Amino acid sequence: MTSAVTQTPQREDADRREQVVSLYQKQAKIYPRSVSGRYTRWRWALVWLTQLIFYGLPWLQWNGRQAVLFELANRRFYIFDLVLYPQDFIYLTGLLVVSAYALFLFTAVAGRLWCGYACPQTVYTEIFLWIERRVEGDRLARMRLDASPWTVDKLARKGAKHGLWIALGLWTGFTFVGYFTPVRTLWAESFTMDFGPWEWFWVLFYGFATYGNAGWMREQVCKYMCPYARFQSAMFDKDTLVISYDEGRGEPRGSRSRKADPKQKGLGDCIDCGLCVQVCPTGIDIRKGLQYECIGCAACVDVCNEVMDKMAYPHGLVRYATQNSVTQRWSTAQVWRRVFRPRVLIYSAVLWLIMAGVALSLWLRVPFKVDVVRDRGAMAKLVEDGRIENGYRMLVMNATESGHRYRVRVEGLPGIELVGRRDLDVEPAQSRWLPVAVQIPAQTAAQTSPGAHPIRFVIETDASDRHGLAVVTEKSTFVIPR
Repeated sequence: MTSAVTQTPQREDADRREQVVSLYQKQAKIYPRSVSGRYTRWRWALVWLTQLIFYGLPWLQWNGRQAVLFELANRRFYIFDLVLYPQDFIYLTGLLVVSAYALFLFTAVAGRLWCGYACPQTVYTEIFLWIERRVEGDRLARMRLDASPWTVDKLARKGAKHGLWIALGLWTGFTFVGYFTPVRTLWAESFTMDFGPWEWFWVLFYGFATYGNAGWMREQVCKYMCPYARFQSAMFDKDTLVISYDEGRGEPRGSRSRKADPKQKGLGDCIDCGLCVQVCPTGIDIRKGLQYECIGCAACVDVCNEVMDKMAYPHGLVRYATQNSVTQRWSTAQVWRRVFRPRVLIYSAVLWLIMAGVALSLWLRVPFKVDVVRDRGAMAKLVEDGRIENGYRMLVMNATESGHRYRVRVEGLPGIELVGRRDLDVEPAQSRWLPVAVQIPAQTAAQTSPGAHPIRFVIETDASDRHGLAVVTEKSTFVIPR
């Protein structure tokens, strides 16, 4: 015998109120609309400039070699006329400090200029979007294509797009490796696929990273992976130029015909067309105020100005402006006076001082390096006439594009002298080891306490060198046995 199970009205209401809440919100795909205008032209100018430099620089020849080449295996780095060694790491530190201060300065003045115009993520996203638009069409066409069932045409378009993306990503990886392996050698090896294991790894890794970041992840990199988006607010203040919506002028928003008078309808200049959202590569609505997702690309400025032209309204509803200028209705002159405020002037002064210091250091840089290593096999030995001899190995690195002769002498103890060869010829951008024997007279040894005593090796270019005299002093020790 069975019995029916009944539910009370309270239980039925509770069941209807139950909901499944996901902790992970699904992100809708963003389809940025194409836009034209002054800031778009600036952005594309920087795309061309950065990519011509990146892709073209490895092919440029200089003094019979690649102009910019980082030979990790030989520990030599060529940058036009500069030949740098690992000992010159300080210059890389200077470059990083200059870059950091420049980022602080630009951010304090005008927000995320780097992100919006020159960041590799922005640059390659622009290129990949350009390919996508050429293959699949603009925003609405891409949305319809993604929503449609799979057909031969859709498969062909998707395949062509991804094929071009992968080809560009691999070429980018190839170019990246071309800065570390001579690119002409790499190009010859590419026909036989005779790359080394590390070359294969970095071509594929860098190519995959470009394809994934610019083709698939796009705004996710800017919003979630890039740390700059998180700490940029610490460098902003109310006088920083950022992409701003003039709420006082635009609200209340609403649609209307071109001939309608917005004042009679009680409306602001914003017609609520939504184009500023459609062109945004991160999908935000700038009318809600500045958000950390905004990369400062000014696409919304360009499209809003186009709409203002069609409506015969003045430009600037969305524009580069400061928070103070929007709320206090400042003139352009007032805005620029506050742009050059003490904080910006201090950043600028420090940046110029650092750049001058790095430039001066490079200008005064001695064109060769020396390392002196004691001969560990024989710390000290007694030779003829009671003289004490220490052995050393000296590495001389020529940091120029021409051969040089170097002369060596030693100082630091009475009667100390170099035994044997006192000069060394080093080919352009090469390094050579020189065994060096140093002796002191028996009288000096008798008058000096046993142990290690400081000495100096003085290495200088030949007096007849056409590049002029250069001197390097390297410290070491001379050991007198007990």
